[in-house]
Amino acid sequence: MRKAKSPKPADVYVGKRVRARRGVLGLTQGTLAAELGLTFQQVQKYEKGVNRISASRLHDLARVLRVPIEFFFQGLPNQASSRSLASDFLDSPEGIAIAKAFARVKGKALRRRLVELVQEIARSSGE
Repeated sequence: MRKAKSPKPADVYVGKRVRARRGVLGLTQGTLAAELGLTFQQVQKYEKGVNRISASRLHDLARVLRVPIEFFFQGLPNQASSRSLASDFLDSPEGIAIAKAFARVKGKALRRRLVELVQEIARSSGE
């Protein structure tokens, strides 16, 4: 009997980036699956890293999710056991909600002010 392989850390990371971007855009797994000609179960497997995403499928995902292919690898930890701060943030419901809201803010100056506000709040809460 063959033992089930556990997903590789890079596959899990890329899957989390797919999930996070899908969440920011407000897409369901079913909607994304339909855009790609897949079942929602296949999207689930991609997001969990259980199934690897081929180069052509990654290209399709980048198109549908409106990001460059590099997006899926940004912040990829060098060590298998480490997690990035952005990944932890986007794994939380609050992180996704903030990312969605921030994406709707127009104008660089206002975005910059929001970042400064959050940084000030973080400094104040650490005291």
